Amino acid sequence: MSNKTHESDVAFIRALAELLTENDLTELAVKREYGQDDTLNVRVSRRGETVTTQVNSAPPAPAAAAPAPAAPAAAEAAAPVEDPASHPGAVTSPMVGTVYMQAEPGAPSFVSVGQQVEEGDTLLIIEAMKTMNHIPAPRAGTVRRILIEDGAAVEYGAPLMIIE
Repeated sequence: MSNKTHESDVAFIRALAELLTENDLTELAVKREYGQDDTLNVRVSRRGETVTTQVNSAPPAPAAAAPAPAAPAAAEAAAPVEDPASHPGAVTSPMVGTVYMQAEPGAPSFVSVGQQVEEGDTLLIIEAMKTMNHIPAPRAGTVRRILIEDGAAVEYGAPLMIIE
């Protein structure tokens, strides 16, 4: 991309930030392509209230590839020693939405810590776009940890609970 700026990019980034807030998301990443060598990569994150953008106007050069290895190193340094998502018994979210631990307010929770579950038992519900999606247990076992709270927003791939 030349030195000219796309005025629509500013409005686009503001719209992404509003979408992030309205849906209580923690991060949103989008790649916008204008042409063969003209792209805009935007990542909006609420973790530190940061907004980052990257504009590529030419094919990636070896110097541009150098920062990529630094990102995993930084992630490893900031990551906790025990990542629930890497646990072999982790049940992860298949979608973005809002978690409900019971069928309706005041009803008992579908599962609790220490409870035995069978494959296919409903663990929780994720509401996405006004649709209630029952999330089944992927395997039989005992619920060891519940990693989310009722009414919390979850992202795709976020760990929900540990079943061993």
